[in-house]
Amino acid sequence: MHIDYISTPEQLPQLCHAIRQQPWLALDTEFLREKTYYPQFCLLQIATPEWVACVDPIALPELDELFETLYQPTIIKVFHSCRQDLEIFYHLYGKLPAPVFDTQIAAPLLGFQDNPGYAMLVSSLLNINLSKTHTRADWSKRPLPPAELKYAADDVIYLGKIYQIMLTKLAELGRSDWLEDDFKALSDPAHYRTSPEDAWLKIKGKNKLTGKQLSIIQALATWRERAAQAENRPKNWLLRDELMLDLAKLQPETVTELAAVRSINERTVHRYGKEICHLINESKKRPPIPLHENGRSPKKSQQQEAILDTLSALVRARAEENSLNPSILASRKDLEQLLFKEDGDDCPLLHGWRYSMAGKELVGLLAGQLLLSIDEGKLAISQKL
Repeated sequence: MHIDYISTPEQLPQLCHAIRQQPWLALDTEFLREKTYYPQFCLLQIATPEWVACVDPIALPELDELFETLYQPTIIKVFHSCRQDLEIFYHLYGKLPAPVFDTQIAAPLLGFQDNPGYAMLVSSLLNINLSKTHTRADWSKRPLPPAELKYAADDVIYLGKIYQIMLTKLAELGRSDWLEDDFKALSDPAHYRTSPEDAWLKIKGKNKLTGKQLSIIQALATWRERAAQAENRPKNWLLRDELMLDLAKLQPETVTELAAVRSINERTVHRYGKEICHLINESKKRPPIPLHENGRSPKKSQQQEAILDTLSALVRARAEENSLNPSILASRKDLEQLLFKEDGDDCPLLHGWRYSMAGKELVGLLAGQLLLSIDEGKLAISQKL
């Protein structure tokens, strides 16, 4: 298939006209973020069964017309593992496209493992082995070699073919509308907004900190996130997670003490030293945000562990009946959320196909309205008399 390379404003109107005629588009992006906080948008690939185009956002002065066309609600946007792609769209255009279809999310409903890779789906569904030659290509360099353009175009050419196969298989299984809620959630802006105040929750090792140490790591993480956003630099270029943990434990109060920390470099001390020390000193004066208020599950008793095991047994049984991987129906975390009533209606088991398949029974089981038993070697659930 010929690849149209769109790099001048004069080419955009014709591309937008072609897009408007389509019921769906296969989309992918190429980007870099090794040296930036926000992804650097380098290439947009678009494909239909009839044509494929690679749009060069580096060469084009503005993309408003293209984005407005892509965002038309009559056009389904097909991606594979779309969160990073949608993050680019959100930061560039301030809103998210809809409706979307994600082949990675749909694949487990067709018997694939959870979160399958694109190359694996292409191999399984199309019997084609994709080249990995340009996986680490620098997509910001120009001109792009023809081999790299072909590699990028393959990501959407075969994606469109996979999408059509999946639609057919989902319809045959009566599962065409099962993923409606999952796909709607992908277009929720809340997933793509980064709150500096919550940045500390992603730091491994925070659970071992208490008191002043925890307060310091919370303040440093918030500062780092804001500074990285403002300077558009990777967070770890400012302070690595391991260094922040060291600072929380050592608690240097002066720039001289900070410079003596073995894992910190001179540039960081020179540029941010006073600010970091001020944060540390101020943090020690206030209590930390308790860990349990931010998503840490309470310690479970043996009885609660047994209940979770029972709920898991029901999930596995229903998953087997429907030829699903149990993890796509409900994870252990989902079951804990249901048991401890965390985050209210956010539990996946209370919505869509998961509720119909297992969630309703799990809720009834927890409420004591249903009974679980073994009948002829199989789990059976019945109404409590």
